[in-house]
Amino acid sequence: MGKRKVGALEKVDADLPNLQYKIRRDPISYKDDFLKQYSQYESHREIFLQAPSSATDAGIVSLRDLIDFTSHVADCFPEVTAKFPEELIQILTLHHHELESELREKIVGSLVLLRRKDVIDSSILLHALFPILMSTPSKSLRTLLFQKILSDLRTSNSKVTNHKLNRTIQTVLFNLVISDRTSSKALWAVKLTRELWKRQIWTDSKAVEIMKEASLADNEKVIVGGTRFFLGGDKEREELEDESSDEEAIDLGRMKHQIGINKKTKKKAKALESAVAMVKRKERKKKQPHPLNFSAFHLLHDPQGFAETLFSKHLQNTKSKLNLEQKLLVLQLVSRLVGLHKLTVLSLYSYFIKYLTPRQPSVTSFLASLAQASHSLVPPDVLEPLVQKIANEFVSEAAAAEVASAGLNAIREICVRQPLAMNDTLLQDLVMYRKSKDKGVVMAAKGLLGLYREVGADMLKKRDRGKEAAMGLKAGDRRERRFGEEEIGQIEGLELLEKWKEEERERKRLAGELREDGASEASDEDPDGWEVESNDSEDSGGWINVESDAEIEISDSENDAPATKKIKLDNVAASPGDDKENGMDAAAELEKRTSSLAMTRILTPADLAKLQELRLEASINKALPVSQRKRLAQAQAAQNRHADDPLTAAEIEGLAALSKKASKAEKVALAKDGKGDRAEHKSTQALRREKKESQGKSTTNREKARKKNFMMTLGKAKGKQKKSLVERGRVLKAHVERAKRGGKRGNKGH
Repeated sequence: MGKRKVGALEKVDADLPNLQYKIRRDPISYKDDFLKQYSQYESHREIFLQAPSSATDAGIVSLRDLIDFTSHVADCFPEVTAKFPEELIQILTLHHHELESELREKIVGSLVLLRRKDVIDSSILLHALFPILMSTPSKSLRTLLFQKILSDLRTSNSKVTNHKLNRTIQTVLFNLVISDRTSSKALWAVKLTRELWKRQIWTDSKAVEIMKEASLADNEKVIVGGTRFFLGGDKEREELEDESSDEEAIDLGRMKHQIGINKKTKKKAKALESAVAMVKRKERKKKQPHPLNFSAFHLLHDPQGFAETLFSKHLQNTKSKLNLEQKLLVLQLVSRLVGLHKLTVLSLYSYFIKYLTPRQPSVTSFLASLAQASHSLVPPDVLEPLVQKIANEFVSEAAAAEVASAGLNAIREICVRQPLAMNDTLLQDLVMYRKSKDKGVVMAAKGLLGLYREVGADMLKKRDRGKEAAMGLKAGDRRERRFGEEEIGQIEGLELLEKWKEEERERKRLAGELREDGASEASDEDPDGWEVESNDSEDSGGWINVESDAEIEISDSENDAPATKKIKLDNVAASPGDDKENGMDAAAELEKRTSSLAMTRILTPADLAKLQELRLEASINKALPVSQRKRLAQAQAAQNRHADDPLTAAEIEGLAALSKKASKAEKVALAKDGKGDRAEHKSTQALRREKKESQGKSTTNREKARKKNFMMTLGKAKGKQKKSLVERGRVLKAHVERAKRGGKRGNKGH
């Protein structure tokens, strides 16, 4: 029997992609064809719903193709397909565990496509997919649904933040976490929130509250997920931002050069246009203001209550099911909260005592957590037994060098945050370990000694104080800070700016640039280039008589500056004849004027730039030797360390690495790491050739001649052999003349 011929209309009916293309171009003309296919979809759906588990393969394939076809053209016939999304959601919700995998994926993809075509709202899609995500036993379906939910939320917040949708989903996730604290379903809320936080889609306090409740759950996986968010969520966000900014830059010059020398095609021209648009888009993104991404710790509403609940529920509770590693994570979170917000949880410090022994697994993590939980508002009598316990257990002549250096380093980290936790006897004993034979112990002891030379030099013996600390104690500049005492908040280096301004005014006065009353000739302009509003009042010229008991008002105008300077000069002139009391009054007046600069004058951008320059000059003293400069730079880096940065166990163990003798293989590996990535040795010409190739440039004619096929060069060689003597002389003469004028281009220097 021969093959049956298929008619034109039957071909149209069988070829759904072709019909879909024609409907997209002309929906009205092909409406009848669509209605016919839609009626077939409805009949296949009814047959499938009667017996989903016993559906045939042919019926499933037909239903899958019809669902795909209808979802692509549903926006062309909104009245006919009004119930189509609801029917898909019904099939997926009721029979997702029975559906064939390809049909199930097709239904999910069709719902996402309808969302992109704005046939359904994003909230409808998410409310349909999220319950299935938590209830389905299929791992592949869970992965697919999680990706689709995350992708839809990213798309909804791509141009403008969709606050309404975000609040709705955040409320759903929050209720999911607190509804059943023992269930593992809340783990999906943790994963989704962490991923959206990492991509900077959710950056508000509501997301932090979801993770806070997850940390207080009763399920171990949910607890670990919430805890890891606080400990590493901000770092993940920064790393993702750095990866997006470190994308390979587009070299427009290279692309234009290649297009100029190669064959012109539309494809290359289009690629150049897209590259130019991408570069412009990146430039616009760089010029945009950077968003204020607050850390999750700073968005907590009640850090004190959160820390106390975490500690009492997961650490103090004897019925807690967490293992040691999970408890250590919770302990790190509690210590970060206590140290960052300066909370008071006194029972936390007694919890550490049983873990402060060298035989304890992960003891350096416990030491780092204890150091993080220390701050200036912790009573010294609470921390002093812990410091004594560390010194007794870790720092002794019988202890190993790695153990002693880790103990000394932990004590130093605690005392950096609360110097009053150390007593004189213990400090003098620990400082003596700087004479040890082990390098790691020596460095740790010297670090502790250097710390107390700055914060408590009077606790050291005279021979250990050093020159600067001894002079500071003698002059009264250094004194021990009392418990609870805080430094006065002011702009760092403001006295340097005040001193520089005084020197500039004195220099201008000596150069004649200032008038007798101390004002500049260019009175309408500030010396930094800022315009200053002139004051034409009658009282702006002369002195003002002020009663001794009257209150002095500080004006924002700079007309008072010359009077201040005249007072200073009078004081300087009268100082030789004054007694000691007048000198002390002048010093107090000078200190008062220096500290009030920011309150009496608005600092301009030029002032701030000069202030930064003066700070840099003050921090780097070029007259010091290299070793002291390096030590000062390290101390400055330790001071500039951000309060949000955690203290890790690796930092406690850092000096212990110096005590361990490295093998030959480790020394070789360390030397290679110090040298960096070095390629094989190459000649200068080879390096130039690689540079040209990376820039998309061609080689020289001489290099091309070397690579030319030998048979192609025979003709030129034979021609040279046939030259007569006259021709050879003419060529040689032309060569000499060309060399005299600097080659063919005549670029010889004159």
